[in-house]
Parts: sequence; C-alpha cells; structure tokens
Amino acid sequence: MFFRAFVRTLARSHYCSTRYCRSGIGQHLAIRAPGSPVTTVIKNNATRRNIYTCDVLCKRRKTGEEKKSDRIIEYSPKKKKHGAKLEGIVDVWRHISVQELANSMQRSLEDVQEIMLYVKGADNIEPNARLDDLKIIQEIVNKSGAKTRIVSAPEDDSVDSDELGKHHDITPRPPAPPELLKPRPPVVTVMGHVDHGKTTLLDSLRGAAVAAGEAGGITQHIGAFTVKLDNGEQVTFLDTPGHAAFSAMRARGAHVTDIIVLVIAAEDGVMAQTREVIQLALNEKVPIIVAINKIDKPEADIEKTKRDLMQMGLVLEDQGGDIQAIPISALKGTNLELLTEAVSTQATIMGLKAEPTGLIEGVVVESKTDPNRGKLSTAIVTRGTLRKGAVLVSGLAHAKVRGLFDHNGKPMTQAPPGTPVEILGWRELPLAGDIILEVESEKKAHSVLRWREHEAKHHKAEEAIDEIRKKEEEHLTKYRAERDARRLAGKFRMRYGPREKEIVDHDDVPRVSIIVKGDVHGSVEALLDVFDTYTSNERCQLDVVHYGVGNVTEGDIELAKTFNAIIYGFSVPAPTNAPKSVAIRCYDVIYRLIDDLKKELSSKLPPVEVEEVVGEANVLQQFFINEGRKEVPVAGCRCVKGLLKKAHKFRLLRNDEVLYEGHLESMRHLKNEVDSIKKDVECGLRFKDPKILPQPGDTIICYTTRLEEQETDWDPGF
Repeated sequence: MFFRAFVRTLARSHYCSTRYCRSGIGQHLAIRAPGSPVTTVIKNNATRRNIYTCDVLCKRRKTGEEKKSDRIIEYSPKKKKHGAKLEGIVDVWRHISVQELANSMQRSLEDVQEIMLYVKGADNIEPNARLDDLKIIQEIVNKSGAKTRIVSAPEDDSVDSDELGKHHDITPRPPAPPELLKPRPPVVTVMGHVDHGKTTLLDSLRGAAVAAGEAGGITQHIGAFTVKLDNGEQVTFLDTPGHAAFSAMRARGAHVTDIIVLVIAAEDGVMAQTREVIQLALNEKVPIIVAINKIDKPEADIEKTKRDLMQMGLVLEDQGGDIQAIPISALKGTNLELLTEAVSTQATIMGLKAEPTGLIEGVVVESKTDPNRGKLSTAIVTRGTLRKGAVLVSGLAHAKVRGLFDHNGKPMTQAPPGTPVEILGWRELPLAGDIILEVESEKKAHSVLRWREHEAKHHKAEEAIDEIRKKEEEHLTKYRAERDARRLAGKFRMRYGPREKEIVDHDDVPRVSIIVKGDVHGSVEALLDVFDTYTSNERCQLDVVHYGVGNVTEGDIELAKTFNAIIYGFSVPAPTNAPKSVAIRCYDVIYRLIDDLKKELSSKLPPVEVEEVVGEANVLQQFFINEGRKEVPVAGCRCVKGLLKKAHKFRLLRNDEVLYEGHLESMRHLKNEVDSIKKDVECGLRFKDPKILPQPGDTIICYTTRLEEQETDWDPGF
C-alpha cells in the first residue's frame, strides 16, 4: 500500500523537489527529488527507510483497452544471407562474366579489362566472357586492391516463375563462335577382332605392358589414356574390347571418337568383329586408318587382307581411295612412326577444335566403384575445362568433383577438351555412354535430377498404361469370342467350367537364379546383353535376381540365400568370410563365366531317354504255331544288321509306319529258344501281342534306351 501511494503521488508531480504523500496508516512522508535518497520517519515506530526512484517509475498507466489488446513484440531485423556488404570485399562466383565482375567490384568495365591484361590466363576480356578459374578471378580482384568472398551465383529474378516451372532440365550449350575455339588433341579409338594385337599396339605406343595384365590377354574394359607422340602432339587413345560380348562397349567407343584405327591381323584377315567395326564407322561417318598387324609372321598375307577390305567397301589409297592402310608389327615396333604420322595428318586435316571455356561437357567412358575411394568414372571432356569443385550431372547421377586423376592415377589440376580423366566425387554411379553436363550449383543439380526422375516415372507410367490397354484388348477379344460362341450354342447348352488361372505357375520348370557383380558398369552391361540372348526359358528359367557394380557385399549374400541364387563376380575378389551355403564364383574372362553358367543350366535339365539301335531284321515269311488251342503268329526273319537280343525292345515297321513297339514273347533258332541272334542268321520272332500279324517285307528293329543328361542349346555367340 505504501508503494502504490508513493507511485501515485509521484506520478502527479514528477518534477517537484519535495512532496508529501499519505501512507496507508495516515502518516506523512518527506520525499525529496526523484532519484535522490529520502529519509522517511514514521512517528509510530520511528523506522528509517531509504527510497530510490527514477523516470521509469513515472510512466503512464495502461488503459483497459490497452490491457486487452495483443502484445506486439518487435524483433531486430535479420541479417542478409551473405552478411552486410563490407567495404573492400568483392563477392565473386564461378563462371562470373567480366561485366558481372565489374559490377561486383563497383568499378568501370574499362578498369577491370585493363587489370585483366596484367593477369596470366585472363585472355578473353570481352564483357560476356566467363571466368572459370577462381584463382584468376581472385588475382584480378587482388590487383585492384580489394579482397574476395566466394558466394553462389545470384539467381536471375527477371525470369518468370512460370517459365522456371516449365524448364528444369539442362541441355548442351549451343555451338560456340569460331573465335573462341582452340585446337584440341584427337580422340583415337583402336578397334578390331579379338587377339589381333590392339592392346599390344597401344603398349608399344606408350611403352607400358598392359596386355600382360589383362585376364587371358583379352581386353575386358575400355581404357582411355593420353599418349605424347614423337612430334610433340598429344593423342587420346581408347582401347575397346574386341570380344563379341562387348559390342555395346565398342559402340560407345565409336560414338566419342574422332578417328578409328582398325587393327587387322595379316594372318587372319577380315573377321566377324572387323566387319562390325567397319559398319559402325560407316554409320557414324568416322574416318578409318587401317593397321595391318603381325606382318612379321610367315603366314601373313597383306594383299589378301587388302582384297578383303576392298570387298567390305573400304577403298585404300594404293587402290585410288582415301583410306590409309599401314602394315605394322606391334610386337616388334615396325612402321609405328608411319602410323602415328598418319594419325597426326588425319587430325590436322579434320581441324579438331573445341571451346576451352564455359560450363564443361563430356561423355562417360566407364564407371566403377572403388572400395577405398568410392564411385569413380572415366570420362572424355569434349568442351570446357574441368576443375575441382565443379558440379556435374550425368543422367540420374550428379557429382561435386573432389579429385581428378589421369590414366596413371596421378592427380590433375584441370582437364581441357579431348583429355581423358578419372572423376572422383559422384554421389551415384553414372552409366557408361551418358553425357556429362556442368551446372552452376548443387541446388541446380538437385532440381535437374528431380525433373529427370519425374520424367522417367512419367515415361514408365505411360508404358505401363499402354501395356494395360493391350492386355485389356486381348481380354475383351477373347471374352467376346466366348460370348458369341455361347449365344450360338443356345440357352440350354451353356456350360460354364472353372475359370482358368490368370497367373500360370511354372513350378515344374527348373530355374537358375543368379546375382551378377562386376568391377565396372561396362562389364556388367555386356554380361546382361549376353544373358538377353538366352531363349530357352521353357526348359530352364534364367533369372537375374540382382546386378550391380562393386565387390560382393553382405546384402548380396543375404539375397542369394533368399532366392537360392549363385553369385557371379566379374573381375572382383571373392569375400573371405562368405558362408559355404552360398555359391560365389568369380571370373576374369567373360567366356569362362558363361561356360560355367551353361553347365549350371544343363545340370538343372532332367535327363532324356536316348534310343540306341542294336540290330535290324527283315521278315521273310509269316506262319502260325499251335499253343494249346490257339494259333499264334510268328515272323520268320533274317538278321541283316547288328545283333538281335531278346531282352531288348523291338519295333515292327511297315512302309515306315510303326505297327508294334514292345518286347518279345519268344525268340527261337530252329527249335531252340535263344537269347540273341547274330547277323545273317535266320530266326523266329513272336511278339507279346498276338493280334500283330507280321507280313513278308516288314522290318523289325531291335533297340535299347538309356537316360542321358541334357545340355542347354544356348548359343551366346562365342
């Protein structure tokens, strides 16, 4: 009560020097100016008390309406995302243009262009030119006397939100103007039939023994690497497999290549894969340089090889055409200089150029999963310069590049156009043959992936709808036919049997379930293509339960237990702690894996009954003998082939028509019962069925049957 009275009195006169107010017990208090100590004396109990006050205690009291109103809380304004613009700090981002850099530095375009003249690597000073290297951007800003801060690229607010909703996917950039193009090394693909010396040729060119490291001396993957020729030029080589199973991998090599070096063994000439390579080159309109290999062998025939090429439609230079044919020996290094000169001349004639600036574009050559480094891909850069930190999108996979490596595993700082590079940093494994495109940020990459996944689901749904409609049409056609047949049969002849099963069980058909794991995506793809050639599912079903890239994992083992499947590993090590109940078979050569699978399929097939002819006899006369009160027919015969045995089965043929098939009741020579009859010996044969009446001229076959294991008729093409 005292405090309320005090505040009430003080609020009436705030600026008074000394004021009295009445307390709740009727006493007076001496009060000095606000903020100063006051000595209060109460007469009743003589209590001394010091009171301090200030301007806050003198505020106006709220009215009733103000008390009922909602309380408004005011917060301090939030800071911007990148913080306030600090003086002397310039915001920069990757792929910033010269004009955008000038605007961010708050300087004129001419000043920035003049600074760029003194920066190494800043060659293009046009306003719309993009600066890809952050180090160059930072050096430009530092020379102007400011510091840099790396931020994400600003979004274009001028684009309508509806337009953003329509276009989420990315496509390769339009062709660059000619003044921005610079020469690039050619991409040369070495192709040919298996064991014609492709890898040995590349070994001789780069001085590395790679063929010895390949399983069985057969190239199983696409190898991409750069070779520096004697004339100082660089050439990117792709070594594609020559085996028939890797046709898809060879096709990918033809898609990304500029020149094809077709290796043909002079001793074998044009083979199956040689024809396929020629057809690929003609379809893709890729120049061909023919390397006739193994000329050091005594059975080599160069002229016959040239004639075979002429029949395939390749007109060589010595025959008046424009295709170069160079006889070489890859093992001894004969005429390799002529081959490299031919490649360099062909590349010069083609005038290969590419734009080294801007967002990069490339092609995935191969992809794999490394147990230590994660998901990797070998790619050929076709446009732009790839550096660390770039955000890439390929199909439904994306990556933020964490490392670049060459074919020897050495780190690279950048990869210009025409360079093979191993990319580290993929979130998902890209598919071989997909196009790689660079985007500005990970946000854009996620937007593109969401769009592509949506389009893929939409396309899959459309295919499912088409399949459903097709099955509906088949069902309606069958139903209408049955309905019309019931109507024609009449009202009292309608019979409704049990409904047929819509899902047919195949429990009686043997089944082989497999899980495939490979070291790279191309090998797994090649194996799946081989499995597609299997067409004997009605005899034994082949089910691919799961496939993937990488080593055999515990999940694969558990899946194999569930489906009773066999795990086939291609160029991957077998796990050491795998249970014995799961069959894990690892191979390095594809035809050995296929041979093992063929044996497994054959073992599941039931044995078949095989007939083997033992002897043959001709019927000379028919006569009857009395057996009790009955007369039974007997065939008088002469054995003309092999041996007749009573215990075996017999078949009676008349005009190639089978009249009887079964066992004998009796076999006699003269009047004696015998067990066998040799060739050119006459005998009497009596069948168990007395109704069979043999006639002169009929043929009797003696045969036996045995069970024999079946072999699958699957022919994968090699």
